Amino acid sequence: MKTILTSLSLLCLITCNSCYSQSLGERLGYKPTDRLLIINCDDVGMCHSANLAVIDGMETGLITSGTIMTPCPWFNEIADYARTHSEKDFGVHLTHTAEWKFYRWGPVAPRELVKGLCDPEGFLWRSVEEVYAHATPEEALIEGRAQIKKAIDAGIPVTHIDSHMGTMQYKPEFLKVYIQLATEFNLPLRMAAQETMKNFGFPDLRKQFKENGLVFTDYFIYDELNNNKDAKSFWTNIIKNLKPGVTELFIHASKESDELKAITNSWDTRVKEANLFTSDPDIRKLIKDEKIILIGYRPLMVLQRKKK
Repeated sequence: MKTILTSLSLLCLITCNSCYSQSLGERLGYKPTDRLLIINCDDVGMCHSANLAVIDGMETGLITSGTIMTPCPWFNEIADYARTHSEKDFGVHLTHTAEWKFYRWGPVAPRELVKGLCDPEGFLWRSVEEVYAHATPEEALIEGRAQIKKAIDAGIPVTHIDSHMGTMQYKPEFLKVYIQLATEFNLPLRMAAQETMKNFGFPDLRKQFKENGLVFTDYFIYDELNNNKDAKSFWTNIIKNLKPGVTELFIHASKESDELKAITNSWDTRVKEANLFTSDPDIRKLIKDEKIILIGYRPLMVLQRKKK
């Protein structure tokens, strides 16, 4: 019996080592040369225009995933869609800020538990810097947990988490909360590429997260489009130069409306991104010609939970 147990232990160890020697794409069942792409729409639930865009993009376009802002006024609309379309891929866009001038929201958790996250008007702070100046990581944890639970309680089959404006990713104390939430709910999380993490002073962080059993993409398109007036050429260049492995890019798709224009002066870019990844024939043809494989976060979630 002892010999059998020892053999089984060695087999388990060999299998585990073999698993980690494979690329993420291989562990998902693809070839090491395949280029897999998650097209994620951030800020879902922020407003009605954003909800309409992600639904259209998922049903008729190229959007494969979306992350929902649970504190926002239009959460219930997208929650109803996600609940009744369980095959769609939705995560939680952990939201610790409310950045717009007039269109604001407060926390999901009781305010008395997260006082540091709230400005004098009772809304979430506008900037990441204000969050760091006034709130504690413990308050960010309470709020993050409340947001994920709200999505789950609404019947959304949550596939992953990421962080609105990167609040949970720019400071070590908040990063610990980020990994705690991903571990607690056993969800994949958005993670910057290795080169980006080095630039931010966290060269070993991806390794630490992986050792914690978490799954995340190989690459994340971190570059902002704000300074690039030609959205189509920007994303065309990105798609042409994807590397083998799994990449996530994120957009802020919205339908053009008076509502959107009243909320943000970035409305034009959001509308352009929605059109590019929903109805633009050139982008669709480019992805086909480049043999890009579109996936969502659900396969990563299945892999992570399988490993657990």
